[in-house]
Amino acid sequence: MSNQEIKGTDIKNTVLGKELSDDQCALLAGVCGQRYIPSGELLFAEGERSDTLYIIVEGKLAVTRDTGRGYPDTLHLLESGQLAGESGFLDGSPHSATLKAVGDTRVVTLDRVHLESLLIDHPILVYKVMRAIVRSVREIVRRMNRQHTELMTYINPNFGRF
Repeated sequence: MSNQEIKGTDIKNTVLGKELSDDQCALLAGVCGQRYIPSGELLFAEGERSDTLYIIVEGKLAVTRDTGRGYPDTLHLLESGQLAGESGFLDGSPHSATLKAVGDTRVVTLDRVHLESLLIDHPILVYKVMRAIVRSVREIVRRMNRQHTELMTYINPNFGRF
């Protein structure tokens, strides 16, 4: 992957930029960094702490977790346009999973301190970013609930029937 400048379009075409104007995307891009993760390399490991939000621009990230069976279990595959590291970004909690590049991957990075620097002059932008993060977290919870129900129904076909 070539070294390229972060553009507003990198953000616009993601979950984060969905309701941002082009000018807001360009302003946000100005406080972001980027990172390239070669195929098979880790973006971050389970248990690490970070106050960085990752926005997948190119590539995919496997979400894996150590379940004590001697190898990590893949829980989900994040694709271009999606977010990663939301909880750590919001509250500084350790990552609950490991993220590993599936193919060469490029992410835009947003450190909490950089978003906070926009709070006084651009509160609507910060509000919209936070709303997008909450939507992303809610989608994760919905997916986990759906998978839990599917698993319980598989284990016990009478699950949920009264």
